[in-house]
Amino acid sequence: MADEPGRTGVTLPLADGTIEIDLPGCDVTVAEPAGGEPVDVREAAAAAVADPHGPALHERVEPDDTVAIVVTDVTRATPDDVLVDVLLAELERVGVFREQVTIVVGLGLHRPMTDAEIEAMLGEHASLAVNHDPDDVVEVGRVDGIDGVPVELNRRVARADRVLSTGMVEPHQYAGFSGGAKTVAIGAGSESLIRYTHGPEMLARDGVRLGRVADNPFREAVDEAGDHCGLDFCLNVTHGPDGILGVAAGDPRTVVRDLADSAREALSVPVETDYDAVIAGVGAPKDANLYQTSRAVTYVVLGARNPLRPDGRVVVPAALPEGAGQGTGDRRFYERLAGAESAEALYDEMRSGYEPGAQRAFVVARVLRDHDVYVTNSEAPEVVEACLMEARATATDAIEPGSDVLVVPDALNTLLR
Repeated sequence: MADEPGRTGVTLPLADGTIEIDLPGCDVTVAEPAGGEPVDVREAAAAAVADPHGPALHERVEPDDTVAIVVTDVTRATPDDVLVDVLLAELERVGVFREQVTIVVGLGLHRPMTDAEIEAMLGEHASLAVNHDPDDVVEVGRVDGIDGVPVELNRRVARADRVLSTGMVEPHQYAGFSGGAKTVAIGAGSESLIRYTHGPEMLARDGVRLGRVADNPFREAVDEAGDHCGLDFCLNVTHGPDGILGVAAGDPRTVVRDLADSAREALSVPVETDYDAVIAGVGAPKDANLYQTSRAVTYVVLGARNPLRPDGRVVVPAALPEGAGQGTGDRRFYERLAGAESAEALYDEMRSGYEPGAQRAFVVARVLRDHDVYVTNSEAPEVVEACLMEARATATDAIEPGSDVLVVPDALNTLLR
């Protein structure tokens, strides 16, 4: 991290490009993680599959098995085309061919991907892919015992002899880091597990926080659900500012721990000063809608160290071509915020429970009780204003002259400590 009191301009991501932000008269500090040397994804993925955590893939499958591969969706920048290609090549080597494989896009409660998006994501393997339908599921077990929470799984995945997944191990507000069993249990599951894991009782438990995997009840519940889903083998990546930093394969729990350790080291930045404002960069694909963009707000404020003074503000440049978002969870997020009298009233109301997907409104309301949030440069300022936040044309317009400003160019992949 660099203090640059003479600096007046910074570059942040916006959609697929960048913008220049001028901050005259402000003291500017830029939070830049150390990162690491990017790897060649294909080479690293092949090496990870050849030397996995636990038994090799060829020891887990038989030539006549049917296989379901659950992949991440458009909200995550996972190199699924390469990862799927490596998995299919390994499966073919042991006698499992394309005709035996179905790829399921793990949407959770996000919107379905279009055919064009699936083709762009999976290339030549797009013809094997279908969107997950959260209404077409079967129960495969229960978290915490027979009277616990139903674990429901996509019917195609449940019928497969073997279940594989891809994933991105990146900072996650509740799971600590995403990836592992989460791609299948949440991405190819139903509302029942999402309601349990994302409800106010779970989110209030000790250990449920950004950047923490060990002794995290959310992570433990998702991992247990993954066992019920029969997840046999995962191929996950993690990334830093300059690209993919590592790849690991095999047993989901060990894969997540391995890559989370690498990510934590690469992405942590110590913060020693309280600031008047934080400018949080997002960029594509997360700044497509307000639901995903709001992660930057909660990652900054509700992480291990809130860098803001009590009356400080968060400023997020975001394109928002999809407005609030088009998925079920996105709509519930918008309806809760847009229908609220105030952040305080909404937070108090939602403490008694809410629909799956609306949890993002709950944590955003938690932030808004203490800090103003400005979303700038967007195509949907009316959506921003409806959701108890402030819209401005540029980030400069949202910063008071003479402010102490912390700039976090990649807020979703920076752990402030």
